[in-house]
Amino acid sequence: MVKITVVKTKPYTDQKPGTSGLRKRVTVFQQNQHYAENFIQSIISTVEPSQRQEGSLVVGGDGRFFMKDAIQLIVQIAAANGIGRLVIGQNGIMSTPAVSCVIRKLKAVGGIILTASHNPGGPNGDFGIKYNISSGGPAPEGITDKIFQISKGLQEYHICPELKVDLSTIGKQTFEVDGFKPFTVEIVDSVASYAEMLRDIFDFAALKELLSGPSHINVRLDAMHGVVGPYVKKIVCEELGAPANSAVNCVPSEDFGGHHPDPNLTYAADLVNTMKGGEYDFGAAFDGDGDRNMILGKHGFFINPSDSVAVIGANITCIPYFQKTGVKGLARSMPTSGALDNVAKALKMELYETPTGWKFFGNLMDAGKLSLCGEESFGTGSDHIREKDGLWAVLAWLSILATRKQSVEDIMKEHWQKFGRNFFTRYDYEEVDSDAANKMIADLQNTMFDKGFVGQKFSSGDKTYQVEKADNFAYTDPVDSSVSKGQGLRIIFSDGSRIIFRLSGTGSAGATIRLYIDSYEKDPQKIYQDPQVMLAPLVDIALKISQLQEKTGRTGPTVIT
Repeated sequence: MVKITVVKTKPYTDQKPGTSGLRKRVTVFQQNQHYAENFIQSIISTVEPSQRQEGSLVVGGDGRFFMKDAIQLIVQIAAANGIGRLVIGQNGIMSTPAVSCVIRKLKAVGGIILTASHNPGGPNGDFGIKYNISSGGPAPEGITDKIFQISKGLQEYHICPELKVDLSTIGKQTFEVDGFKPFTVEIVDSVASYAEMLRDIFDFAALKELLSGPSHINVRLDAMHGVVGPYVKKIVCEELGAPANSAVNCVPSEDFGGHHPDPNLTYAADLVNTMKGGEYDFGAAFDGDGDRNMILGKHGFFINPSDSVAVIGANITCIPYFQKTGVKGLARSMPTSGALDNVAKALKMELYETPTGWKFFGNLMDAGKLSLCGEESFGTGSDHIREKDGLWAVLAWLSILATRKQSVEDIMKEHWQKFGRNFFTRYDYEEVDSDAANKMIADLQNTMFDKGFVGQKFSSGDKTYQVEKADNFAYTDPVDSSVSKGQGLRIIFSDGSRIIFRLSGTGSAGATIRLYIDSYEKDPQKIYQDPQVMLAPLVDIALKISQLQEKTGRTGPTVIT
């Protein structure tokens, strides 16, 4: 019989989960007494006691430092709170999309994901705990607020300190817990359920022909030492027949090999350089927990994520899943370029513009209004689960290549010829002093909301833009009429070009200021120009209006996409 201990604790005031759970430096979880325990208890307290004994929780993570310690705490606290069953990926490993898939498959009450996504790992890196609900999607604000309220008043938590689980062996382990029905921990193959789901979505025979047939293409997939490694190995190499050396950095590492597991041109530079050699026809990189992706063509031809979702939208019938379900609607986050809007218009489909955060898409999907969506931050997905899904996006692109028998670059260029091109760039200023960042945004808002601002003209080089609209983006959810305000400062010019400023909440230290520039061009003479050249006047105007450099002391961005 496993004994339950009630441990007295003091509440913390900083356990407010963001869009992607609670993210902090590893040291915050390690050095503050009961810090992780308090937050885990607060999550489990949101599960109705009447649902706990019959309910299952799915648990998995991206392999980062402190994950295994946190999983043992989840096991001990779940058992002491009467949860009937935990389903955990072998060795704790399960990608965020796979957790969503397993929650939905098992009709679990929810899931706990141990990840800080694309943030660095290791003893000096970041750690995160995220709660997903029974739909398989991230907890909505109503639930995250509840978790935060519980955490601020928590005086004790319940734990079975002697209970230890072997995470390495697949199978069931059952424990008798004082006062409850037997508690079951089931260790499952991390990949199996997710792979089975993908077989139903894509034409695996056509993909196998593309990757290993007589006239196969050469691919290079970089898992960046994150959780996707085992999925790529099993699905793309073993099942679809791509050579073993097509997949690199496939062993999940506690510190992601000392790298930043963020699939963009800066942090996945190794892949970009390899692709420039011309040996590979298709390249992709994934982030730490497997929900983000970057797509490259031969010679390193970069597909920006806003274009990526638009290309999938325009070629959606190449994917058998959508032939079965039909296409219910398309959506993008507000900062994402309008490339998807052009596809929606041409195909006469409904398009939704939402705040940043996958939960907004999830609401539309649950209501049967949405099939395909994407974010400029390298997230692409569909209604097959309720998270963005990196490997799904890669197989979607490969399905388009298999059907059209063209290169990545040719497909993209034909798309621009047909729909026009949204030139897009994003500047990230990471770990800016929080006070300076907040003041810059507040001052910018005052400038924008001054009554003389709309109608004003701004010039740079030979370009002049006139302000047509200036606001702080607000969204009314068409499903439940909930309103989300303050989602990003937008300056929209008369030609449709946009400048957007947002403070991001996914980092763990300082503030990240993100500047987005989006400008549409349909002149065939101009659509192949370099985005940085085309957008330079708008970048210059954005920096002038915001006085970002003067107010933050930053002469340049950390990352340009």
